[in-house]
Amino acid sequence: MTGDYLAELTLAILAKQRLKDPAAGYAAQFLDHMDGVLEICLDEGIKIVVNAGGLNPAGLAAAVERMATGLGRKARVAAVSGDDLMPHMDQLADRLAHNVTGKRFAELGDPLTANAYLGGWGIAAALDAGADIVVTGRVSDASLVVGPAAWHHGWVPADYDQIAGAVAAGHVIECGAQATGGNYSFFAEVEGIPGLPIAEVAADGSAVVTKHPGTGGLVSVGTVTAQLLYEIGAPAYPNPDVVALLDTLSLEEVGEDRVRIGGTKGVAPPPTTKVAATAHGGFRNSMTMIVAGMDIEAKADMAVAALWASLGGSEQFDEVDVQLLRTDQVDPPNHEASFAHLKVTVTDRDADKVGRRFSNAVVELILSSYPGFTLTSPPTNGRSVLEYWPSTVPQPVSVVTVGGRSFEVPPASGGDAVVEYRDPPLDEAEVPGESIDVPIGRVVGARSGDKGGDANLGVWARTDEAYAWLTRFLTTDRLRALLPETRDLRVHRYALPNLRAINFLLEGYLGEGVSTSNKLDPQAKALSEYFRAKVVPVPERLLAV
Repeated sequence: MTGDYLAELTLAILAKQRLKDPAAGYAAQFLDHMDGVLEICLDEGIKIVVNAGGLNPAGLAAAVERMATGLGRKARVAAVSGDDLMPHMDQLADRLAHNVTGKRFAELGDPLTANAYLGGWGIAAALDAGADIVVTGRVSDASLVVGPAAWHHGWVPADYDQIAGAVAAGHVIECGAQATGGNYSFFAEVEGIPGLPIAEVAADGSAVVTKHPGTGGLVSVGTVTAQLLYEIGAPAYPNPDVVALLDTLSLEEVGEDRVRIGGTKGVAPPPTTKVAATAHGGFRNSMTMIVAGMDIEAKADMAVAALWASLGGSEQFDEVDVQLLRTDQVDPPNHEASFAHLKVTVTDRDADKVGRRFSNAVVELILSSYPGFTLTSPPTNGRSVLEYWPSTVPQPVSVVTVGGRSFEVPPASGGDAVVEYRDPPLDEAEVPGESIDVPIGRVVGARSGDKGGDANLGVWARTDEAYAWLTRFLTTDRLRALLPETRDLRVHRYALPNLRAINFLLEGYLGEGVSTSNKLDPQAKALSEYFRAKVVPVPERLLAV
């Protein structure tokens, strides 16, 4: 039984908790989740592998042992560490020097965390040492499946195809119910609240994705495809233990709510792994004004000019972001349909600049600005901003502590193979019949997400004929025309014919990403549905499927 407890900023949050309590630093909710389950798992011999250890795997391991003792059981709990690079921050300076926007790491406040993504071999070694429960710090999400599968089947680091299959399975189930119908484009096909997924990983690395009997949701080729496309770039998907080639796998429905992932190929992992550092990035505050009725843009210009005049100019802040969100309708059918939203955000290393001084200045415009001026919130203080800083480092060793002893587990040997992808020639075959203008989402599904400051948009068709049309229609230039926000970005297009899919990687779509993005959708989760709402000419015969 596995569980993924670490998002990109979770470790920074845990670091703040640890500043208040040195015994903290792990995901304490894991203990709540074990309440009522731990006793059964120990009695039935069910192994548990989670990354809930966060910054303090040893502390969580000790807490689990105490919980087991309180139940009258004895648990052998292993902690896997080695990911925490804060003691080596001086050596990381060159690698962390700049991010994609050119900002220097040294410009930020004190670093909070720096954690490398470990692979699955530390987990496998802990299980081999007899652990009932394994708690880790930062490992790659798929490592929570790779480690147990490698241990169970006796794989060795050079079993690249088998490990790649486990990575694919781990990638599918890492976000829980997203594999069983959660966040699915064709949500009308999903009944009830989706249950949690299961990956039955075979010795050859193939896996059947399914779910618990009697639970809601759906496991289909579509739901598995959607999750395979989630937060990826090129089809060569790097992990610490292997580079999984996602364009080699195949999907097959082998029963009700059962989809087999087979044929995944892998090559040697890179000699480096991802490291995610976080640091204080100053303070930020936002205020949102409602702009209603006619002359929306003129009213917004008036308010912004008055605000900067009262504050002595916008240039005093480190960063300023002004967004006019046009949600208003012509001839509005109701009051709220006349609203647009003017959101002003300021960021600065001085908390006082962006605190009540800023938000009070917005409030003070109420009686002296455009007609209908109103706000969505009272004045607020600024909040601390966490900067997320991804880079790469040489793969570190994992340290396993179990049964009172610690030992090191080396990482998988790094390879130097470069897998290059080029767009295949476009299919020039025309789909016969007339075309009609409809939202493109009537014939394709999509899934999107964030990769730091980048976003990905995976689009898939459900038939061969629809995919032939999609590959011809959805070029990079067409995507730029449909999504104006991408026109000035570097866009990568990758075809995955085995999934009837195209994946786009949009560099810089989210700015610096994570907590620093000012977008209403800062992790690009809704980008896919924005895309699917775009009206395009679609061959009428494709709509009949």
